[in-house]
Amino acid sequence: MAASSAVTFSIPSTASLISKPSPLQHSNPYLVRFNSLNPLPTFTGLKAAASLSCYSDSSFLRKETTAALGRSFQTKAHPQILNSHSALQIQASYKVAVLGAAGGIGQPLSLLIKMSPLVSELHLYDVANVKGVAADLSHCNTPSKVLHFTGPDELANSLKGVNVVVIPAGVPRKPGMTRDDLFNINANIVKTLVEAVADNCPEAFIHIISNPVNSTVPIAAEVLKQKGVYDPKKLFGVSTLDVVRANTFVAQKKNLRLIDVDVPVVGGHAGITILPLLSKTKPSASFTDMEIEELTVRIQNAGTEVVEAKAGAGSATLSMAYAAARFVESSLRALDGDSDVYECSFVQSDLTDLPFFASRVKLGKNGVEALISSDLQGLTEYEQKALDALKPELKASIEKGIAFANKKPGTA
Repeated sequence: MAASSAVTFSIPSTASLISKPSPLQHSNPYLVRFNSLNPLPTFTGLKAAASLSCYSDSSFLRKETTAALGRSFQTKAHPQILNSHSALQIQASYKVAVLGAAGGIGQPLSLLIKMSPLVSELHLYDVANVKGVAADLSHCNTPSKVLHFTGPDELANSLKGVNVVVIPAGVPRKPGMTRDDLFNINANIVKTLVEAVADNCPEAFIHIISNPVNSTVPIAAEVLKQKGVYDPKKLFGVSTLDVVRANTFVAQKKNLRLIDVDVPVVGGHAGITILPLLSKTKPSASFTDMEIEELTVRIQNAGTEVVEAKAGAGSATLSMAYAAARFVESSLRALDGDSDVYECSFVQSDLTDLPFFASRVKLGKNGVEALISSDLQGLTEYEQKALDALKPELKASIEKGIAFANKKPGTA
């Protein structure tokens, strides 16, 4: 490579400084162009000279990402680097563990997390078949080191020093199976894994994906309480997929640019407990009564739509992995000091009379910094009725999880 060169890498990463939106039907990976006076013999992470520009049509995090990692460049680069034509580098500083990494969600999720420039180590755990997943991902030339851990004997080591734990472990839904049918199987899995988290990385952010989230998050909370390490600000039920679906369906229905659309989704993460607040859509959009009904029902039943389309071959693994990776990236940005990170999540909450509730939250270095109550103000009549209707079912699911976590061994 010549001493003075311009090198372009096409990177499907969330690192960006300038967002260049495009029509909905077209989406490009990030294009990162480095104008360097020094040769770059290898590409291990993001390296650039003082001139760097990134263009993105889409990302896990929408337009918020475009400034966030740009600030990371400036704040983490040494002054001598900024004043020279040497390399700038995003520091990969965080360790993420995926528990259930060999599964249908775990594999694509691990790939997407591997792409993050903020991750230094990616710990992959499962009861079987994870060694091959780790070997495969380790060939990707992104900054994070990939380590694999197999079986209960290696679970503790997989969690040492971890900043974010993501739990997609469990069995998927099959045709005719409700989220409640999953309870007895997945509840035990989550309980065991969270016990290990409590023992080995109690300060970590915990992202619960395993369904039914309306029950598994309360189970996790009770386990952490029993271990004396419960921090409600750091326990999250990943309901991001409901937001991703709402944004997608609304953008399609109203012919909006997807990058601009944000629909808050509150309540829970199953059936009628999922409540998209279409009246709070940004940018502002008007909906007929029929459109509201159709969109709400489709968002609530979108998981079933995928299960039926796959005809017994799986559930919504890819879109769930995408949504979960977006939430991981938001958590990493918050840990990294970004003060403008908002996501919807199922968390301990005082916004309603229920102990857990999904809403928009502001994320910070210590987890949840604030619950966004304004989304629940000024609801339409349809939304208020739906909110009232979902509470009994959500309450029952929460109580079922709490009861399970507190039952004595050997009891039904």
